[in-house]
Amino acid sequence: MTKPTAVFLATIILAAVSSHQAGAAETIDVFKSPYCGCCGKWVDHLRQSGLAVRTHEVGDVPAARKQLGMPERYASCHTAKIAAYVIEGHVPAADIQRLLAEKPKAVGLAVPSMPPGSPGMESTRPVPYQTLLVKDAGAAEVFAQH
Repeated sequence: MTKPTAVFLATIILAAVSSHQAGAAETIDVFKSPYCGCCGKWVDHLRQSGLAVRTHEVGDVPAARKQLGMPERYASCHTAKIAAYVIEGHVPAADIQRLLAEKPKAVGLAVPSMPPGSPGMESTRPVPYQTLLVKDAGAAEVFAQH
């Protein structure tokens, strides 16, 4: 990642965190590639579920993931921030809403990879998948089964 890219990304992330700390309504900031169609479908899923979404088209999603503190081993094609939590991948909106209601001590939620049948990855051949609760030390536990 080039230095200007890192500075730009850090500025976007800082602005997202600052707007939350200033008492703004719960808005999920999504960092995604401008070329990924499934990311756009996931954003649509979030909006249809009643979440306010702000998208940020970035050229380096792994850098955003790292900056936000989500371990790379839970990587997917997009990453997001809402309240104090990082959301990685095709996490269902209901899981995000439950996370915000329960407020566990954690980095956030992750659906690693891109499982067919997850929101934004609709498929005629869905597979079972899990939403993981990622802890501060990088370990994870199952948060939800789908």
